[in-house]
Amino acid sequence: MAGEKEILSIRDLSKHFGGVRAVDRVSLKIFEGDRISIIGPNGAGKTTLINLISGYLRPTRGSIIYYGRDITALNPIDRINVGIVRSFQLVNLFNNLTVFENILIPILSRRRAISRFISIAYKDREAMDEAEETLRIFGLSDKADRYPTDLSQGDRKLLDIALTFALKPRLIMLDEPTSGVSTRDKHLIMEKIVEILQRAGITSMIIEHDMDIVFKYSQRIIVMHQGRVIADGKPDEIRFRDDIKSLLIGGIYA
Repeated sequence: MAGEKEILSIRDLSKHFGGVRAVDRVSLKIFEGDRISIIGPNGAGKTTLINLISGYLRPTRGSIIYYGRDITALNPIDRINVGIVRSFQLVNLFNNLTVFENILIPILSRRRAISRFISIAYKDREAMDEAEETLRIFGLSDKADRYPTDLSQGDRKLLDIALTFALKPRLIMLDEPTSGVSTRDKHLIMEKIVEILQRAGITSMIIEHDMDIVFKYSQRIIVMHQGRVIADGKPDEIRFRDDIKSLLIGGIYA
């Protein structure tokens, strides 16, 4: 484990859609500083699990405990306010605003000042400084005046993650942060993400299908199949399991 302090305890968590058990009695403990990848075939329940943790879905049964507090009934906004944030597989940016203005939105939202965005956002020196620093951290300072539609797919991904980072999370969940990006850019993006999250001490859970990325950048891997966790361990403990190779991609990452 990355740290000794438990950040999240998932207890007997299930989500049923009619007769489909998308998540089926999952129990997990997540510790501060963990860098986790969640893998498994399509339909394994990975995204449903993230949706349950982030509050976008309510469980059929079970509970979610965050720093000792039961947050099972909290809505997504309240979970963001206590430090649980997520990004989605499809990049969702404000294309009619500049990169800088995109970053300002989560900062002002966190500061309960989003209603002032149009009128005095650029007079809020603290928010402006934070936006500039966030862009610097993600290597996007030179693109501050551009619009998201003018960015490469890799930079769009980084900007999307920067928006979640600007919410000051303690637990961040990323859904395929490198999808649609060239192989070379995938590694550059992941190296940047890992460096930033480590420096900030943010715990992370990442859904990823690229096994090269998974085994290079994860400290811990959770394998799901048919809604259940079938393995949970360090990369080398997962890499050489024949049943998991067969389940995922026929063993080509051995």
